[in-house]
Amino acid sequence: MTSPSTPAQPASQPGGSSEKRTFPRRLAMRGAIVVAAIAVLGYGTYWWTTARYLESTDDAYVGGDVTVLGPKVPGYIAEVLVTDNQTVHAGDVLVRLDDRDYRAALAKAEGAVAAQQALMANLDATAKLQAAVIAQARASVVAVSADARRAHDDQVRYQDLVAKAAVSVQSAQKADADYKQIAANRERAEAGAVAAERQLDVIATQKQQAQAALAQAVAERDIAKLNVEYTVLRAPVDGTVGNRRARPGAYAQAGTQLLAVVPAHGLWVDANFKEGQVAHLRPGMPVKIEADVLPGRVFHGRVASLAPATGAQFSVLPPENATGNFTKIVQRVPVRVQLDDADGRLGTLRPGLSVTAEVDARGDGGGDKSSAPAPAKVAAR
Repeated sequence: MTSPSTPAQPASQPGGSSEKRTFPRRLAMRGAIVVAAIAVLGYGTYWWTTARYLESTDDAYVGGDVTVLGPKVPGYIAEVLVTDNQTVHAGDVLVRLDDRDYRAALAKAEGAVAAQQALMANLDATAKLQAAVIAQARASVVAVSADARRAHDDQVRYQDLVAKAAVSVQSAQKADADYKQIAANRERAEAGAVAAERQLDVIATQKQQAQAALAQAVAERDIAKLNVEYTVLRAPVDGTVGNRRARPGAYAQAGTQLLAVVPAHGLWVDANFKEGQVAHLRPGMPVKIEADVLPGRVFHGRVASLAPATGAQFSVLPPENATGNFTKIVQRVPVRVQLDDADGRLGTLRPGLSVTAEVDARGDGGGDKSSAPAPAKVAAR
């Protein structure tokens, strides 16, 4: 009995095994292609909807109204009431100068004011007294005028009596002499009254001079009072003390920089964008800020303004390319970014820190929309 023959092995068996081995590779490759296509599509969608509108620069720095304080008057430093990096509030006393010389000058100025005020009071009293003298002089004129009329009548009467031989010539001559003497007294009284009235004008002029001297003395007193106040340096705003150079006992000239106060809020960012980016920016556009000091944390703000010229124009020596060889250099325009209230406080951010600013040009800055670039132009840039 013959056994059944063994079926022959298919010739393609080795090839099928190879095909099974390459199938996972093809599947992985196709998956990678699909993932890459999705990634490209996703990035393209992101670029089309968002990225093409973004303008960024890492040439940006945090700024703030850092106030450098110095005395308005020279003097020796008596007290330094703050330390480095100390938090202060507006109005806090920071430094005191020795004010003894200035207080002595103030006392002298106050004495000069008091003297001028006394002189004014004396002139007022003199004017009142002179008014009484004028009244007395006028009364004397009236009295002498009455005597002069009586003497004139006596003179006329005696002349008539002499003509009639009723009295002696001597009596008539005496009456004539009496009249002339009284007439002279009347003229003297009238001149005295005029002089008394003119004296009022002199007193008025003296009062004007005294008033001017009093005003000058008051001004000098006010200056002396201000100088006393200037010996005390106070914090102008809430903030933190920095760069303290004041030391007790040191002599400080007027205007010497003794310390600085960094404000506690109101920080901003000055971002220097390339000239090709500025055309897309308008005030009011939202800005994202990333600081090197805090990687990953995002601060927010808005474009406040654009500088009227490039940064090079504000340098000490602006570039002059009219002569010689010319190499074109991309210019940068400073853009002021106002940080949001929550982010613009002194804390993590400090003036001078380097940051990266990214402006979303899709935001409505409230400016001239006619100057806004079309998306196609932004994409073509």
